[in-house]
Amino acid sequence: MPIVHSESGPVVINSAHIYYEAAGEGQPFVMIHAGVADSRQWNNEFALFASGFRVVRYDLRGYGKSEPVEGEFTHLQDLTALLDHLGLAAPLILMGCSLGGGLAMDFALAQPARVGALIMVGSGPSGLELDVPAPAKFAEAENAYNQRDLDLLAELETQIWFDGAGRTSAQVNQEMRQLAYEMNRNALSQEAKHLGKRLPDAQVPAAGRLSELGMPVFVIVGAHDTPYMLAAADYMVETLPLARKALIEDAAHLANMDQPDEFRRIVTMFLDSLAR
Repeated sequence: MPIVHSESGPVVINSAHIYYEAAGEGQPFVMIHAGVADSRQWNNEFALFASGFRVVRYDLRGYGKSEPVEGEFTHLQDLTALLDHLGLAAPLILMGCSLGGGLAMDFALAQPARVGALIMVGSGPSGLELDVPAPAKFAEAENAYNQRDLDLLAELETQIWFDGAGRTSAQVNQEMRQLAYEMNRNALSQEAKHLGKRLPDAQVPAAGRLSELGMPVFVIVGAHDTPYMLAAADYMVETLPLARKALIEDAAHLANMDQPDEFRRIVTMFLDSLAR
């Protein structure tokens, strides 16, 4: 089915050119990528959901086609300005992965009347501190960062976030793995420019404010994600008023790229439940 009513291009927000794509008609469905990705993370979902929603995906500042610039900024201000520019009517459905999930939740707390539902993929509330072990490869990645070896750093982070715990690189989809590496390698190159100063998105972190979120929240996590992300998913389900959780087997942090068919199936079921 062809994508209808599509548009794309950069919009100037606080001196930065933020790249976005929008397609379809209906209730707005905004997809926000992970901090090791860009909007291409949603290649498997964008066209599919554009058949029934007004779907928007974009590159956060410093990712993909959204180049960093000098000056202070917050991702929350950028997101808010982009949604205002597009004139998207409430209620919005926000789907974010990792960094994108935390950003979506911060937006929902800042403007709850505009948000109808949240889909949190491999993510947690901002400011959530949990006493869980970090993967051993985190130390290797930190050393590669200190050595400014961005190729090695991108590979190690792909092992952490895409391959995940208990799997090797040979056990995952190679095309999706290569895309994950390329997206993260690009983000690392952008970060190395040292342009701009990111400020906290929320003055009060979301971790202590979950009771304020009265909209449905769908928590999705891959079984091979990090201990922190698995624990954060449980924390949200236990704390949020209207939360449900899905664990995707044989998936890690970027679960939608890992198991796209299963991911689309459960998201479709959740969206259908909102319409009842």
